[in-house]
Amino acid sequence: MGEAAWAWVLGQVRGHDGPWLPDEVDDDPPQPTGDRDTFYAGIAGLAPVLAELARHRELDSTERALAAGIVDRLARLAPAGLEPSLYDGLAGYVAALRLLAPGRETVALDRLAELSTPAGWATTMDVDPGSRAPLTDVVMGSAGVVMAAAWTGGEAATAIMTTGGEALLRVAEPTDGGLDWRMFPGYRSSSPNFSHGTAGVGSALAVAGHALGRSDFVAAARQGAEHLLRVGSLDDGGFIVEHTFPRSHREVEPVTYNWCHGPAGTSQFFAALARAGVEEVGGYDVGELRRRCLHSVLSSGVPQRLRPGFWDNDGRCCGTAGVGDILLDAFQDTTDDQLLAGTRKMADALVERAIRDEAGARWRFIEYRVEEPLLAPRTSWMQGAAGIAAFLLRFARVLQDGPAAEVVDRPDQWWAVPERLCLSRTP
Repeated sequence: MGEAAWAWVLGQVRGHDGPWLPDEVDDDPPQPTGDRDTFYAGIAGLAPVLAELARHRELDSTERALAAGIVDRLARLAPAGLEPSLYDGLAGYVAALRLLAPGRETVALDRLAELSTPAGWATTMDVDPGSRAPLTDVVMGSAGVVMAAAWTGGEAATAIMTTGGEALLRVAEPTDGGLDWRMFPGYRSSSPNFSHGTAGVGSALAVAGHALGRSDFVAAARQGAEHLLRVGSLDDGGFIVEHTFPRSHREVEPVTYNWCHGPAGTSQFFAALARAGVEEVGGYDVGELRRRCLHSVLSSGVPQRLRPGFWDNDGRCCGTAGVGDILLDAFQDTTDDQLLAGTRKMADALVERAIRDEAGARWRFIEYRVEEPLLAPRTSWMQGAAGIAAFLLRFARVLQDGPAAEVVDRPDQWWAVPERLCLSRTP
């Protein structure tokens, strides 16, 4: 099924000044868009899929040409790039270039170093109309840039981690329980889980603090975890933190269970703290808190679509593939068979829900709040068949090779698995 999903994605790739990929596939002729090169929705996000495929078999001539085209385009764009972020800009180029052509990522790292300021990196994204203030989060902000630098290492990465980490310390918001980070200071709400809030920022500070020997970074990360314990729930042997505070700012389920805004992603924070040498937070062992997060996911009903708005997405960012990949991280780190069983449950759901024909396999997600809730199939790493393909391929390899299977690691999860398994750490 992973190969079938990849075949469908590969069939959507087009060329215009290098490869590009339409994010959604419907009846209208697609045109290149501004995010054509990104890790989230563009060609940079094909890099981990190609790296995953190369663990299974030799890439064919079309795939090798695509990989070379991605490297050529991203390396050519990086010296003049302006958007710094992991999922929409240069830090994503770092990830893609390192996965496909180790050593070529330095051009994007150097550009990130040039663009750095004491406040972090100015965004080009219209998150807050009229503002280009540095963001803090994993997807669009300094935390994602710091993660990419910590993953890569080297002289330029050291400067980036230092600048970014210090910028994040300056905008931390003290709370009754510890420290909180909004997407940027003064933002109307707090989304404290992984993608846009404290769990992601804390993860970046923990791994950067460990790499740099900065105890202040690690201490701030720990205070972030203390804040999550204050606002979260430890009921029923689990650990969950609501999607958004105050709740009235989002029309979503109060608790979601995914990579971005739920306990699946937040579990990675406790793995980052463990990597940094933190043993306990608020009287709880960090390994136990990681297990509690995953227990909440596995007992939530995911991946069943229990009601409109509950689990309408099967992708990486917000859905089934992202949860499955995090369960695999934890399984390969702990060899807990319950996590492997949970991974199988996610993979089985993806197989059952696939739309398959001679072109390959893809998935259609649901947006229950619109008139036509069944969405067009998407291609991308975070919201489409490319990311799902990589998860299914990885799961197949783990079933074949066991928990010691190689991991195609990435900037936002490498610390969650044993370092000896990480492809980027292999000489």
